[in-house]
Amino acid sequence: MTATNSDTATVVYAVSGMSCGHCEKAIKEELSTLPGVTTVEADAKAGRVSVTATAPLDDDAVRAAVDEAGYELTGRA
Repeated sequence: MTATNSDTATVVYAVSGMSCGHCEKAIKEELSTLPGVTTVEADAKAGRVSVTATAPLDDDAVRAAVDEAGYELTGRA
């Protein structure tokens, strides 16, 4: 799902392997380093991560950041 307004876009990704708050924090920290990212919300229970950015998100860069945190991006939710 992608939501937009004039300044930002939000993309929701499905992520496997998250099980707790520590997992959420690790993913938030990695994704927050991507250019243009303003907000990251991770929900381990739902297995989803919402990323809001001021620039278009590169899915490969998002996947690499999630991999770096130790989890697997399985696609857009």
